[in-house]
Amino acid sequence: MPIVELERRGNVAVVTLNRPETRNAFDGPMARALGAAVDEVESDPGVRVAVLTATVTEPRPVFCAGHDLRTIEDEFAGGDPAGTEHGGFAGFVTYPRTKPVVAAVDGLATSGGLEIVLACDLVVATRRASFALAEVRWNLVAGAGGLFRLPRAVGRATAMDMLLTGEAIDAERAYQLGLVSSLVDGDALGAALDRAERIAAAGPVAVSQSRRVADLACALGERELWAENARAIEAVSGTEDLAAGLAAFTTRSIPRFSGR
Repeated sequence: MPIVELERRGNVAVVTLNRPETRNAFDGPMARALGAAVDEVESDPGVRVAVLTATVTEPRPVFCAGHDLRTIEDEFAGGDPAGTEHGGFAGFVTYPRTKPVVAAVDGLATSGGLEIVLACDLVVATRRASFALAEVRWNLVAGAGGLFRLPRAVGRATAMDMLLTGEAIDAERAYQLGLVSSLVDGDALGAALDRAERIAAAGPVAVSQSRRVADLACALGERELWAENARAIEAVSGTEDLAAGLAAFTTRSIPRFSGR
């Protein structure tokens, strides 16, 4: 079986981390495989949104354990990195995506595994999921975005506690803090597909522009954000999809968007 699987379901791509024997930990080949899957999602005009899920094993399910620490000393010595030039760690965390990704988390997302989740746009999790940045326990730092993305997601106080102790928070607390957008009892993939299908049914240009500006909210000042907001409005103005959306609103029908 491939270590990263890609399946298309209509306008939704399902990307599955499939290295459960290592708790879906990332080495060089797996990073390149995920990066290649994201390349395919981004280049396929028929795909509007992706779901990132993982194959987990029982009785201790792990969504992703992050960096495969068995390879890290070799990487520090110039060996095969668990990342790509285009996407950073896992071929994903710094990838300049234009399409949304919904994480479907079942089990533990720890260290680089949580940093992958933080790089997604929506997070659906089961109640048995948990989240941690455990790097300090091994005298490492969360170098794949966790040091600044986690405080934005859960607030400074909780982030400091997690970053400095390496301890996990459970799914319920992650949901209350806003890290998790949807909390489900069992089927994370099914719930994530539901959110993805709703996104795919919306205007793709509007979705892409809304995601782009919202992603800049913590990085730019208000003056710059108003300029980006104007760019988003300009991008949807005059499109075929805007005409289709307004016509559907008038006739109370379901719009059919083309991405143009």
